[in-house]
Amino acid sequence: MSLRPVKEIIQTKPTIEGAGVKLQRAFGFGKTKDFDPFLLLDDFRNDKPEDYLAGFPWHPHRGIETITYVLAGSVEHGDSLGNRGKMTAGDVQWMTAGSGILHQEMPRGDTQGRMHGFQLWANLPASLKMTDPRYQDIPSSAIPEITDDDGTSVRVICGEFWGKKGPVEGVAADPNYLDISVPPGQRKRLKVETTRNAFAYVFAGSGTFRDASDPRAVLTESATNPDAPAKYDVSNHSLVLFDRGDEITVQAGDEGIRFLLVSGRPIEEPVAWYGPIVMNTQEELRQAIAELHTGGFIKHR
Repeated sequence: MSLRPVKEIIQTKPTIEGAGVKLQRAFGFGKTKDFDPFLLLDDFRNDKPEDYLAGFPWHPHRGIETITYVLAGSVEHGDSLGNRGKMTAGDVQWMTAGSGILHQEMPRGDTQGRMHGFQLWANLPASLKMTDPRYQDIPSSAIPEITDDDGTSVRVICGEFWGKKGPVEGVAADPNYLDISVPPGQRKRLKVETTRNAFAYVFAGSGTFRDASDPRAVLTESATNPDAPAKYDVSNHSLVLFDRGDEITVQAGDEGIRFLLVSGRPIEEPVAWYGPIVMNTQEELRQAIAELHTGGFIKHR
């Protein structure tokens, strides 16, 4: 077994999207190679309705898949194909934008006004950029949850883990998307296929992602002194990018730790990206933007 070393630790950046939704961006609009096939991860978590109620009004997508995972509150959605729906706590929506779709997402808080969810963007390979749009709406009850003897629990949203298969299927990036909780003080080794890029996004508790007996240097985005001792401790709003290997180690802190563990097979194709449209070439990008203005963006089949 080869342990994946920590390549980089990134702290989220406050970002405003949609019609004024305040959120935290873990990565996006930057280094696509390190995260390939994933493009962006947003954590939209807030307990002030005025910071999220304006939502994400009608906007286009092409060439990607968006994965929305709701933990608190709800998100109502609608699109140009006439689809309508509502996600509540624990639900997942996997939308393949493909050739193009216009949609809106409107968050609402729970009874205490709290809203929490994640949106992850996965790239589509050139061969599927112009595929027909489709949705996979997954209720919380359909997502398998496994609890190990030491109290570690895993929700398997996509992919296979500990003998359980997630309900989301047929996704180009063939990802594994797991929601993992490790109890206080526990150390856990978790398998990740060697050929995949992988990251962990911590959203509760704290801990470290390394083998204590095998220290390694690690880059942190905010490091001002390159000679300073490496920092491995991670907590809420920390993203851990892993290097190659076939498993990771996590040591939970005093409060335990909860994180998303996401991995996918790299597509390794050129990325031409403008807002919610991701193609392979600038020419394809120009065509998509032109079609938005001329009315040919939505492909009727």
